[in-house]
Amino acid sequence: MTHPLKIAVADDEQDMRDYFHEILTHLGHEVVVIAATGKELVDRCLSLQPDLVITDIKMPDMDGIDAAVRLYEKSPVPVILVSAYHDPEFIRRAEADHIMAYLVKPIKQADLEPAIAIATRRFEQFQAMRKETSDLKQALEDRKIIEKAKGVLMKKAGLDENDAFRRLQRLASDKNKKLVEIARIIMTAEEAFEPG
Repeated sequence: MTHPLKIAVADDEQDMRDYFHEILTHLGHEVVVIAATGKELVDRCLSLQPDLVITDIKMPDMDGIDAAVRLYEKSPVPVILVSAYHDPEFIRRAEADHIMAYLVKPIKQADLEPAIAIATRRFEQFQAMRKETSDLKQALEDRKIIEKAKGVLMKKAGLDENDAFRRLQRLASDKNKKLVEIARIIMTAEEAFEPG
């Protein structure tokens, strides 16, 4: 079993909401949101920040897929979609990165438990990959700035590439700043001396 989660459930049918509450509590999870509409699900999830959302697709005012998209834009959370239909259009729409599982009613405890474990694990992996990609993009941007600052030092101080880099390192060390911060300062100073 996965560790206890704070779970939000949404379904327009009262008996399904009761069923999810009973089963999820039995599995050791805490149901923190029980919603009857997509809008209610989004509003309550934004304030209560669940670890997982289990939502029916067909609901009044906003379907489960649209609700999942809204949640993901504001506060990423793994989502398990539930439907009474095995509809190709729903499945196509559900292929977004934050939809981690799709279950067709009737939902049994034996279906729900592994779906929760897989959904939460896959979401953690997905978030780790997104962070890694973001970190790599930032490292590349930092590297570009450092290279430009190195070029300025080579031109203005008549240094070769190695000496320019060592000067950047020394300045960073002396000023107790990151290399990229020193590079930004140099680039800002360079802009200040440009004509016009």
